[in-house]
Amino acid sequence: MTVTTLPARTQAAPAPHYGGALSLSQMSPFEAWQFCESLAATPLLPDAYRKQPASVLWAMEYGRALGLDVVTTITTIHVIKGKPCQSADLMLGRARSAGHRVRIKAERTRCEVRIQRHDDLDDESVIEWTLDDAVTAGLCTLRDGRPYARDQKNQPQPWEKFPRAMLRARAIAEAVRMACPEVLHGAIYTPEELGAVVDQEGNPVDVVRADAPVMATATVVNSTPNPPQRDYLAEAVATSDAEQLAAIIDAARSNGAPEHYIGALADVRDAHQAEDVAAVRKLYDRLREANAGAEHLDRIAAIGATKPGARQQEEQSTGDEDQDDGPKPSAPTAPVADERVHAEAETALRLAASHANLPTLDADFQRVYGMPIEQAPALTLTAFRKQIEAATGGAQ
Repeated sequence: MTVTTLPARTQAAPAPHYGGALSLSQMSPFEAWQFCESLAATPLLPDAYRKQPASVLWAMEYGRALGLDVVTTITTIHVIKGKPCQSADLMLGRARSAGHRVRIKAERTRCEVRIQRHDDLDDESVIEWTLDDAVTAGLCTLRDGRPYARDQKNQPQPWEKFPRAMLRARAIAEAVRMACPEVLHGAIYTPEELGAVVDQEGNPVDVVRADAPVMATATVVNSTPNPPQRDYLAEAVATSDAEQLAAIIDAARSNGAPEHYIGALADVRDAHQAEDVAAVRKLYDRLREANAGAEHLDRIAAIGATKPGARQQEEQSTGDEDQDDGPKPSAPTAPVADERVHAEAETALRLAASHANLPTLDADFQRVYGMPIEQAPALTLTAFRKQIEAATGGAQ
């Protein structure tokens, strides 16, 4: 009897899959970074991500957590002042994808959004936004019954040009937050709610670089509805003339700068008018107790570095720093005469900026401190370096 052994049936290799949206889950870390660098170079990208591969990578990772593909993430997730936010249409889509029933009734002067949860049909949330609500929120005024919103150049703003779209976006965002916040995954605001100037689709259009080094790897939208057209703070830091300082403050107030900005200008003026470094330190300590921003404290410190008695204070501060490696707030100090110390501080700063992928170091430093790196005190360079390292986790 002859036994014939048949060859074992081999499982056919799966056919390669072509097409489909890209996702980080399909890439190795190196491939993801290469992809982000390539994507950031295209002029088709939104301004907030163009030439910012680290920002693209962050957005893609955030989108992956939401289950979004790359294109949807880049076009609908925005970063405003370091906070992720979604377009109203993305919020609407995610609510419906989760099974919730959404009904929208939009008119020129009002918009009503109803959301009925899929897991509790008796739970229905109703949100209505009207032009009166927009006026109450300070988003526009009414003239002859129509919304009126202008910038400093007297150009119409979105609430004047697209009132129906603006009302719809506000109503959707508030309704989704109230009825089904779990679909938002932390991005609970739209760009317009965080102060961004947006177009009819709700996409930010007024994009500028952040002043603080913590935003070195991203671009953000200015959160001031009517931001100053001039950098009044840089002008104020650069001059100690009382008449010029008064003129700068008057110009900022006349051009609609917000009160907190005017207050910062007044602090700079007071620092210039202080007699010695001890007086500047009192101002510095008062601002720090009031939780003033690090950028503003560093401006005051830079002015204090020019005051009598500052050199002795820097030498003492340097000695204290050698004894304690813990973080210290920047304080008014004097320029160090030793060129070697300044050179070492500058080298360390530029190395930290390189590790943080911050190609605009000189321009950012000039904007924050009102002086070039070459003229700044060594301890000011060190303070700026520590801010950059803190923002990037000290990665080398």
